[in-house]
Amino acid sequence: MSISDLFDSGFRQRNQSHFAAIVRVAMSDGVITDEEKAFLDRLARNLDISETDYKEILKNYASHAINPPTSYERRLERLFDLARMVVVDNQLGENQPTILGRLVVGLGFRTENAKYIVDKALTLVKEEVDFDTFAEGIKTMNR
Repeated sequence: MSISDLFDSGFRQRNQSHFAAIVRVAMSDGVITDEEKAFLDRLARNLDISETDYKEILKNYASHAINPPTSYERRLERLFDLARMVVVDNQLGENQPTILGRLVVGLGFRTENAKYIVDKALTLVKEEVDFDTFAEGIKTMNR
């Protein structure tokens, strides 16, 4: 096995774990709504999750290891990516803040800050800021 195979395998596993964690958050109320399903479909494409893996994760989402980001910087990167996906095409409609709020907690942000983080993240993404501006905006808010 080559180094590139190891890297690709680790990258795919991380994406699958990330996707499984988001599916688990979506299933926290016991149902995946049509909006959530559309979001998951798009997320799976963006994370390069195969159709077979997608179906397996949806079926057995609780059996997949969850590797939440351990650094604050990684949490911000995932939040930035998720917020941008949520905003594109207004896919989740009025449920954007609710669903993103659950994802924020799932990423490891404190529950008591989730609403503020979601509001700020959505505002910054709608302003089409770059990652550095986004991260600074969230960090400034948490000081």
